[in-house]
Amino acid sequence: MKYLLWLLKAAIFFALFAFALNNQDPVLLRLFGAQWEAPLVLLLLAALVVGVFLGMAVMLPLWLRARRAAKALSNSPSGVTASPTPSETTHGI
Repeated sequence: MKYLLWLLKAAIFFALFAFALNNQDPVLLRLFGAQWEAPLVLLLLAALVVGVFLGMAVMLPLWLRARRAAKALSNSPSGVTASPTPSETTHGI
């Protein structure tokens, strides 16, 4: 299994390396009146990095809220919150 995983990682690396070698043509990026000329693979990598950071920024409040809730749960005396009794639950019927 260890060798199969290593082989999969090597195949992914070589596929990405071949993709980068085949996309070295210069492209012109026009953004907010400015122009940049760079290889296509660099612009694709920059778009990936920006997307990852934006995704992390959007998810950060949810992660922090979940972490705070987990910490509050672990700080409770028994570690378990009280479950509602059957008379407290609503079924909407």
